[in-house]
Amino acid sequence: MLDLNASAPQTADPRLIVGLDVPTVAEAVAKVEQIGDEAVFFKIGYQLAFAGGLSLARDLKASGRKVFLDMKLLDIDNTVAKGVENIVKMGVDMLTLHAYPKAMRAAVEAAKGSDLCLLGVTVLTSMDAADLKEAGYALSPEELVLRRVAQARTAGMGGIVCAATEARAVREVVGPDMAIVTPGIRPAGADHGDQKRVMTPADALMAGATHLVVARPIVAAEDPAAAARAIRMEMSQYQEKV
Repeated sequence: MLDLNASAPQTADPRLIVGLDVPTVAEAVAKVEQIGDEAVFFKIGYQLAFAGGLSLARDLKASGRKVFLDMKLLDIDNTVAKGVENIVKMGVDMLTLHAYPKAMRAAVEAAKGSDLCLLGVTVLTSMDAADLKEAGYALSPEELVLRRVAQARTAGMGGIVCAATEARAVREVVGPDMAIVTPGIRPAGADHGDQKRVMTPADALMAGATHLVVARPIVAAEDPAAAARAIRMEMSQYQEKV
């Protein structure tokens, strides 16, 4: 397992969240070790969570790293609240739920007094207008995103998950304080995979994102540390410009 005696990276940019989208805890631990000092924040989603990733989340926190638990919760109010209460006890840093008003209100109440940042998922970055139409929505992705963003702000959520292409419009709605976490980040020239609304790291930050989620371009790279370093350098170049 992860060496809990090793100190967490002190120089890594906490705005970069590496998605541990791998099938086993052993592979996830190997990726964290390969990445080394290049990242301190890691995302655990369904695939890894159902393979022992929740225990890994606790190990990552114990080692001083940060954890984004991407569970996209949605259920009746009481079930959401009880789930969030237990997630608070895990000590993770971020948690996603679908941005439905009742679910968000229940989660905010359950997390009150904790440091857990609740993130509302607006429209998945794998979905475009045709996908939403097929699912029965009359709104465009941009319209649906902004409606859910306004509802998340009203509910008292800590932040929003949205495509980087919508970050600028989202920032105008939520103001300067809420987090904007953007998946679908791809370095210039990288394969988009199944993501339909993507942006480069520097452009996403310029648009108003506070955190960038990068999975395949790092974990599938021949040298994950070098890939993370390259993305971190792009991010620091943007910081220098502003």
